[in-house]
Amino acid sequence: MLKTNKLDKMACLGKVLVVEDEALIRDSIVLALIEEGYEVIVAEDGRGALELLQETKLNSPQNYPQFDLIILDLMLPYLSGLDFCRVVRREGNSVPILILSAKGTEMDRVVGLEVGADDYLPKPFGMRELIARCRALLRRHHHIQPLMAAETILKYRDVAVYPQECRVTMKGEEINLSPKEFRILELFITHPRRVWSREQLLERIWGADFVGDSKTVDVHIRWLREKLESDPSHPEYLLTVRGFGYRFG
Repeated sequence: MLKTNKLDKMACLGKVLVVEDEALIRDSIVLALIEEGYEVIVAEDGRGALELLQETKLNSPQNYPQFDLIILDLMLPYLSGLDFCRVVRREGNSVPILILSAKGTEMDRVVGLEVGADDYLPKPFGMRELIARCRALLRRHHHIQPLMAAETILKYRDVAVYPQECRVTMKGEEINLSPKEFRILELFITHPRRVWSREQLLERIWGADFVGDSKTVDVHIRWLREKLESDPSHPEYLLTVRGFGYRFG
């Protein structure tokens, strides 16, 4: 594991954890990020990266997470990128994750996004595109964070969302949601009765550069209904507005 210092002449734009086992790709990413003004921490395998996150959490619990962005290769020794991503999200860490992979099929991208990644960049890629995606993820994340800090509990009837804790309760009982499900519900509950189209939800939750089928929204709505509704086939909370999209309440 290696810490790489940012350039002294530039203000730090954020701290990035790069998890990549191929030295040539890793060094190129690190150099590009440093030149852009980021502070970079490097891990060469999934297990080492997870240990680094755990160490950060133990040493600075009040400020956890300490990273602004994680750039993650999928094919890693000891612990794969997918498994690393699952663990990070299961622990409630909302740090943006950009997956890098030589596997660029639609199914590979869908799997990566479904386990909690925020973006997916297939190899080979250009450094300018990598930097652009990093900027977009950080902008999106920093826009969401103030909204989360403004409210401690968001409530609608029997549903309560705790943004800072990334958890949800229904009639007082905690419900397990994936990161995407949580973000959809949080968006809905902060805008009750507003109708959202599939395209609007994709842009707000998955990002404007999402590549895939818009029906992934329908799938996530169905999963949310199964967890929130007493009768998912006759929902009371997550309602379909035919020809337009979905609304909450």
